[in-house]
Amino acid sequence: MVPGILRVSPFTRETTYSLVGRVAARYGLNEAALLTHWQWRGHRPRHEGGALRADAEVVLDAAGRRVLADLCGVGEEVLGRALPAWGLEDEKLATRTGEGGPGAVWRVGGAVVGPVAFGCRSCAGRRAGAPVRVVRYAQRWERVCARHGRWLLDADADQALEFLDLRGLPEVVEAQRRWAGVVRRAVRAGVGPGEVFSVAWAVVCRWWDQALEWPDERVWPARLHALAGGDAGGDFWRWRALVRDAAVFPEVVEVAASLLDPVMAELVWRDSGAGRPRALPADGTFCRRLGERVGRPWLGPLAAVDYGGPLIAWMGAVIRRRRGVAVPPGHRDGLWWVRQELQPPSMAAQLRALTKETRLPGSGTAWRSAVAPERRMLINNLLDDAQEQLIQLRGAQRGSSAEAAERLLKGLGYSIGRLQEAARETVEGALEAGVRPEDVAVWVGMSPGALAGLLGAGGEPARQIEV
Repeated sequence: MVPGILRVSPFTRETTYSLVGRVAARYGLNEAALLTHWQWRGHRPRHEGGALRADAEVVLDAAGRRVLADLCGVGEEVLGRALPAWGLEDEKLATRTGEGGPGAVWRVGGAVVGPVAFGCRSCAGRRAGAPVRVVRYAQRWERVCARHGRWLLDADADQALEFLDLRGLPEVVEAQRRWAGVVRRAVRAGVGPGEVFSVAWAVVCRWWDQALEWPDERVWPARLHALAGGDAGGDFWRWRALVRDAAVFPEVVEVAASLLDPVMAELVWRDSGAGRPRALPADGTFCRRLGERVGRPWLGPLAAVDYGGPLIAWMGAVIRRRRGVAVPPGHRDGLWWVRQELQPPSMAAQLRALTKETRLPGSGTAWRSAVAPERRMLINNLLDDAQEQLIQLRGAQRGSSAEAAERLLKGLGYSIGRLQEAARETVEGALEAGVRPEDVAVWVGMSPGALAGLLGAGGEPARQIEV
């Protein structure tokens, strides 16, 4: 093998390890043989089950970078502009003393730069002469290949698919074009497009999770089955995790545009009572208009009562700004900040959760199939409402001792009441699903007789359940 005899150019934002793999293929070498050009620290990243990770990344020292540049036949300055991990340093390489030869260390791409996705093989083939796998850093708003009608999937999950076919869903491709306009509007407003996307993505993914209980929802189920090749069949939950980001992308773009619209922000202000503060109404104009903008006129009242969700949090930030309330300490920007617990799980996290469920006895989707959707929705709303109230109490320790104690006790009393209601609904849901009353009684901390009397007593039994 003569280094530099063949030229292998990098793709924009490609992982360094992806380029190494393409160099090996170009020279007709086994990848393991090419890796012997470097002295390695650590082991190649693997998934829990032992499968090699497609989002593996390598960090090279100066000598290691020169070796790869020679193999590619491309200058280091070109590689530095194309490969985000090219100039990074690593402590394991910096501490190499008395060791000759070029060094390299294994890393996970997401921990080095950011989200990693598969590239479009057809686009790569136009340059490489034959379809070839490329792995590159790409945000979720950069996943559509309009030329070939594909949604490019995350590369950090333990699954074989690289893309989803969008040829039957032109609205997803069109959303990619509309996103460019959202970016321009965000820049004019002095906001990072990624921040706006994060809020909109959290809002819509929350709707996606709740949509299983929405009898009027027709669009997302149709998209899900289309992206699954026509029918998700018996692998419904896996497909639901795989296609979520692609299926909700048009709505995410529309919600992002709405959140940047000053007219929509004004509607939030009016719904709050403007100069005469009041609780946000279930029939508020903002949520109703937002539902219409995403093609779901019936969605407004459901979104308006999703207490503790990212949309209500954003509306609260808009109201605080208009009233001149300072952003709480630790919040980078109250308007475009999504709490950690409200950030949607990644595709990889969802698939890992599904895998763990199948390994546990009695796990799976029995709860969803056996408990009424209305009851599940109510339990979730009660828990979210209690959580939101408890978060607000963190800043309630101001004023005199009497005032602070009164606010805390009233807030805690409200949260306890919501948790007790959630406990009662969960008890009844478990019993309706066929769980033995004696088991439920043990979990609640009551005797079976006392539990039966409590549930049949009427009135407000939820207040008596200990949680």
